[in-house]
Amino acid sequence: MNTVPFDIDDPRLAAAAWSRLAEPGDEVAGTLVAHLGTSGALAWLLKQHHGVQSEALAAGVARWSTRLPDLDARRDLRALDLLGGTLLLPDDPRWPAGLRDLGVGSPFVLWVRGDPDLAAACRRMVALVGARAATGYGEHVARKMAAGLSDRGFGVVSGGAYGIDAAAHHGILVAGGHTLAVLAGGVDQLYPRGNHNLLTKIIHRGAIIAEMPPGAAPHKQRFLSRNRLIAALADATVVVEAAWRSGALSTARHAAALLRPVGAVPGPVTSMTSGGCHQLLRDGLAVCVTDAAEVAELAGSTSDVAEAPAGELRAIDDLDPIARAVLDALPLRASIDTDSLLRDAGHPLPGVLGALGLLELRGLIEADGARWRRKRASAVTSGRKGVDHTGF
Repeated sequence: MNTVPFDIDDPRLAAAAWSRLAEPGDEVAGTLVAHLGTSGALAWLLKQHHGVQSEALAAGVARWSTRLPDLDARRDLRALDLLGGTLLLPDDPRWPAGLRDLGVGSPFVLWVRGDPDLAAACRRMVALVGARAATGYGEHVARKMAAGLSDRGFGVVSGGAYGIDAAAHHGILVAGGHTLAVLAGGVDQLYPRGNHNLLTKIIHRGAIIAEMPPGAAPHKQRFLSRNRLIAALADATVVVEAAWRSGALSTARHAAALLRPVGAVPGPVTSMTSGGCHQLLRDGLAVCVTDAAEVAELAGSTSDVAEAPAGELRAIDDLDPIARAVLDALPLRASIDTDSLLRDAGHPLPGVLGALGLLELRGLIEADGARWRRKRASAVTSGRKGVDHTGF
C-alpha cells in the first residue's frame, strides 16, 4: 500500500491531490470521484494497483500511479498561499455554477489568483476567443466588443493568449470591466510570458484560474482541455477570428455541446484567419454577430435584445400609394403637365394635387411653370439616419 505525506481525509487536500494526479477533463477520474468522493477515491487508489476489471479504470490507475511518489497536496497549497491565491472546491458558494454542466469532466478544484467569487463574476459572462495570429481587424473587433459588453454589464472570459484573447482582455480592462483568464498551466505560470503584465492586471481586476496546481506546465493538450472551462463559465461563446484548425473552434464546439449559444464574427472571405468563423456559420453551429449589442442579445435575457440596425432610409420609402404613383409618373429628365400626370398616375385630381404638395415639400419634385419635374437634390437628414431625399 502506498502512502502520501498528508491527511487524505481532509477534503481540501484530497481534492487538490486529484487535480495533480489526473489530467484536466479525465472522466475516468471524475467518475471514480463522483462515486467515492475525493478522499474515498484517493484511499482506493492508494490500496489498489492490481486486479482491476475495467480496462478504462486499469488504464487510469496506471496513469495516476506515476504521480503518486511525488504527491504532496500540502506543498501545492503552500505554493498557492505564497501567491495570495484561493483554492475553490465545488461545494464552495463561490464556485461557478456553469462548471457543473461538465458532469464527470468538471474540475476537482479551481486554483484562483484574484477575486475568488467566480459565482458572482459569471452571472453575466461572455467568452471571447480567437486566433493567436490575429489580424488588426480581429483585434479591433475583439477590443470594441469587449468594451461594449462591459457597458452592458457583462464580464469577459478568455484564455490570456496572444491575439484575440489579449485584445478581449485589454478591451474590457480599459472599459473598467471584469475579466477572467483561464490558464492551461498553474496560476504561478503567467503564460505566455509576453502577456505577463496583462495577466498581472487581470489578477487585480478579475482573476486568473487554473485546474492544475502551481508548477504545472502549460502543455498543448492542457490548452485544449481548458477550452471546455472557458465555454462552461460563459453564457455564450463568440469566436472573433479563427482559422480552419484554430483551437478557438474547440471552445465553440464545447459551448455547443453544453447547449450554450455560439456566435461568430464574419471577416473577409479571402482571409484565412476568418475561415473557421465562416465554417461555424456555414455548419449552423454559430450565429453571425457583429457588435456588442448582438453578443449581449445572444448571451443575455429579453432585456438585452439588440435594436434593429438603422439602415439607410430614403424619403420615398414611406410614401403612400398615390404619392408613389405620381412620382413614378414623372419622367426622369423632362417635365410634364398636370393633365398628363393625372392620366399617367391613374388617380383623381384631389389625390394627385395632395401628392404633388407632399413631394414638393420633401424636395423630390419642383414646379416648372404649369408643369412638374423631378428634382435632384443632395441627401439630407430629417431625424433619421441617412435619409435620401432624392429618391434615386
